[in-house]
Amino acid sequence: MSFNPKFTITPKVNKALVEIERVRGFLDAVKLKEEWMADMQKEALILESHHSTHIEGTTLSLEQSKEILEGIKLKGINLDDEKELLNYKEAMDFISRYLGKDDPITEGVIRELHKLTVKDVRGEKADPGNYRKIQNYVANSQTREIIYTPPAPLEVPHLMQEFADWLNEVEDLSPPLIAGIAQFQFVHIHPFIDGNGRTARLLSTLILYKTGYDFKRLFSISEYYDKDRPSYYKAIQSVRNNDMDMTSWIEYFVTGLQSQMAEIQQKGEQLIKQDVAPQKIKVVGLNDRQEEAIKYLLRNRTISVNEYQSVTSCIRRTAQRDLENLVGKGIVEAVAKSPTDPTKP
Repeated sequence: MSFNPKFTITPKVNKALVEIERVRGFLDAVKLKEEWMADMQKEALILESHHSTHIEGTTLSLEQSKEILEGIKLKGINLDDEKELLNYKEAMDFISRYLGKDDPITEGVIRELHKLTVKDVRGEKADPGNYRKIQNYVANSQTREIIYTPPAPLEVPHLMQEFADWLNEVEDLSPPLIAGIAQFQFVHIHPFIDGNGRTARLLSTLILYKTGYDFKRLFSISEYYDKDRPSYYKAIQSVRNNDMDMTSWIEYFVTGLQSQMAEIQQKGEQLIKQDVAPQKIKVVGLNDRQEEAIKYLLRNRTISVNEYQSVTSCIRRTAQRDLENLVGKGIVEAVAKSPTDPTKP
């Protein structure tokens, strides 16, 4: 019996899809400077790599993840956590090569995604790229209670073949819906010993990338999941609790994507403002530190003296003087008397 997902396109799903398409149109229409796009894409890649691995138990902070992905060697961190983060980034680079391509998503591609995700980690107990030959279980990370028993290992090859066939034959279905269905079904089959959650999220992203729904690579769906993990797990479990009807999960998935689209539009609008900023900078004759601070402000809305020091690598007295100069020129507004409080554009 072939894979045939059961779901309903509810008003909630339809509304989210409309919003997703609207932002997709916005991004296609606007012209953004390459340097700003590169900065935002880098930020999204850091967020996705950090949050997807964090969901699975890595203990790195976002700042530590950022430094690691920028090539900084940190002391006192779990080396497996570091490797999992770097692996995920490599897997994201791999799927970026599929942007807009019609190449089929084969079992070989899925195996390669898994191999990249878990290679050289925790003694390679996850058996990179190979379907499991033993029974595995999904347990509550805190209580260790078993909450789901995946199909028997002998069933995995057949289920994965059916799944891959469906991915390449499905028609008349919106790519975000295909991506959401694929993410659940992969987790449900749980074809590998470990690394299934990360591979599922990568596969979902790959589907979006290759169907023209990459959204300039400015989104991080895993950030949405990681912010409220109980809701994420509850949405997955809802399918099994409702006779394998995926409607509740799909509502959750497209709502998360819609949330990311709202952030992307905000980022796009900020980028447009940043495109105008250099012209204003030339008029008022700011120094290099102040130019960097303006770029930071346009992304983050406020900047404190401490943040100014960090962004521009200057001493505190210089930061205070530069900020006072910006306030005097009317470029930023001081929102508090204390020099440690932020200013805003």
